[in-house]
Amino acid sequence: MKFRFVLCLGLFSLSGFAQAAEPLCQQKEQAIQQQIDIARQHDNQRRVTGLERALTEARAGCTDARLKAEHQEKIEKHKHEVAERERDLSEARDKGDNEKIAKREKKLAEAREELKQTEAAPY
Repeated sequence: MKFRFVLCLGLFSLSGFAQAAEPLCQQKEQAIQQQIDIARQHDNQRRVTGLERALTEARAGCTDARLKAEHQEKIEKHKHEVAERERDLSEARDKGDNEKIAKREKKLAEAREELKQTEAAPY
């Protein structure tokens, strides 16, 4: 019984190590660990608990391919948002309402900035 436990523990550790060896997954784990450290410094136990759960999940199921796919989905979502904001701005310009044009230009600039930040992020 003890042998089985040790064997299972060893295999689990090796599988986790093999998955964590992927560079994007390592970056994600390091980022989560940094957030945990900050939360501990500020005595925010609820945040620590949530981040520790996120770290466990990242270690259990992280692959670079999955992170890249999720990142690409985020980029597509932001591109859709930019296109929607461009349509809104075009409609406001057609109506000639300067107040709405300014508001739509601001929202478009924010959407473009979010897209730019998402594209620059590694995952």
